[in-house]
Amino acid sequence: KELCKNVITTSAIKEQDIREKFKNELLKIVPEDYFSSQNIVSDLVQKGDIVILVTPIDKQAPKGRLILPQVQVLRELLDNGIISVVVQVEELAETLEKLKSKPKLVITDSQAFKNVSNIVPKDISLTSFSILFARFKGDLKKFKEGASAISKLQDNDKVLICESCTHHQIEDDIATVKIPNLIKKKTGKNVIFEHVASHDFPKNIEQYKLIIHCGACMTNKKEVLSRIQKAIAKQVPITNYGITISYCLGILDRALEVFEKQ
Repeated sequence: KELCKNVITTSAIKEQDIREKFKNELLKIVPEDYFSSQNIVSDLVQKGDIVILVTPIDKQAPKGRLILPQVQVLRELLDNGIISVVVQVEELAETLEKLKSKPKLVITDSQAFKNVSNIVPKDISLTSFSILFARFKGDLKKFKEGASAISKLQDNDKVLICESCTHHQIEDDIATVKIPNLIKKKTGKNVIFEHVASHDFPKNIEQYKLIIHCGACMTNKKEVLSRIQKAIAKQVPITNYGITISYCLGILDRALEVFEKQ
């Protein structure tokens, strides 16, 4: 009995239970270090390259420290001998002028995407912390595909926004204010937004026309991939914050270009 508890009957011919049950069971038994061995950013640049990190100190920035994705990206760059320059949006243009060599990559907080994109020359690669984590903690290809569902949204369609942590919401909160406003502006539709936080994830996700996940810095890749598989099984598009923001701003192709150069 003990040996048979994880047996799942599947059919490749009928595509029965392969996408959801089988893949989810695999995710449960695969060792955690299988997922954590992937690079966040260091495979996109080389030792000695210059990378600029744009980290706005705004209302959502924690007092006295950087947020976890920024810390993890910075540490990985430093560990790999990559020259890292940390600035705010207001200092970016001056920093670019002062550098003797052109930076290989600029990484920005997604909420500053529009301003940063206007400042950074087109011949310099640009992406966001959230998009880096879309690849590191999720499936960048599926998230990119999911973003295309934004333009198909209609009045009264439901969109689920998932955050992997709980935090005090401010008046200009990214999940409850900024992303909904961007999508409404992009589509011109009266879309309905619902929110879940932490490990909550609805079972009846088929009611949603789109799922938008956060950068998942406070959860593991197994959980994010499990949610992606559940969305695929129910044929619900899924994407993440950074990809959603860049798509709505019309700069998604530029934000993903650095990954396509590999």
